[in-house]
Amino acid sequence: MNETAADRTFVMKCGGSTLAALPASFFEDLRHIQDSGITPVIVHGGGPAISDNLTRLGIETEFVGGLRKTTEQVLDVVEMVLSGSINKQIVRRIQGSHAKAIGISGVDGGLIQARPVSNSAEVGLVGDVTYVEASIIRAIVQLGYIPVIAPVGADATGQRYNINADTAAGAVASHLGVPRMIVVTDVPGIMRTVDGEKKVLPQVTISEIDEMIATGEIYGGMIPKVKAAIACIQGDVQQVIIVDGSEPQILSRVLQGDPVGTRIVRK
Repeated sequence: MNETAADRTFVMKCGGSTLAALPASFFEDLRHIQDSGITPVIVHGGGPAISDNLTRLGIETEFVGGLRKTTEQVLDVVEMVLSGSINKQIVRRIQGSHAKAIGISGVDGGLIQARPVSNSAEVGLVGDVTYVEASIIRAIVQLGYIPVIAPVGADATGQRYNINADTAAGAVASHLGVPRMIVVTDVPGIMRTVDGEKKVLPQVTISEIDEMIATGEIYGGMIPKVKAAIACIQGDVQQVIIVDGSEPQILSRVLQGDPVGTRIVRK
């Protein structure tokens, strides 16, 4: 992707349940952005839906350090939900706003290549991204479609891996060389307690995040979010912005440089 094209592309990460709950106006804003010549590349999660399906099927699940412990049995459900129902639900919602989208899994075409995480003995078949075949994403973008990517990857032997959606989104942004990544959540940003009141930090550095994790101000599922953001800030990626997707025209406002959410920067 040449420099101009990369500047007119951004990676957006969103949880599947968050996307499902977003108002129609969010997807209209997405269409407006696509019509203006800026292409979103979406990487989505689906944790709550995976948990619901595992419960329904009587399969036990647990989390270790914010990552789902993944057996082959759990992985079957992860792939079914992420690459199937959640991915297509997002595509339908985007197309309902008259934008164009194509859903794809990280397994398809070797899009997301992975290896076991360092603590795989604890978490099972969870993967770290080793490579993203960015040419597949570029081809979808050049056809005029928004890529919607499910974060399931595989290695050279075909072994599947459950990949944290934040980690996958960070890797996609890094391999595309885009200048910004937007994390759409149901919270207004990274918050810090100031004088007994929680306030959104408009900007935070990597060292400040490390400090907040150490003190416990950032905890649970927010840890992989910010760690993935940190991992993503390399090469051409200058910043990661965490925003609340329910706020009106939030994506357009971020792209215009409005002071919304929390911007994570190098230093």
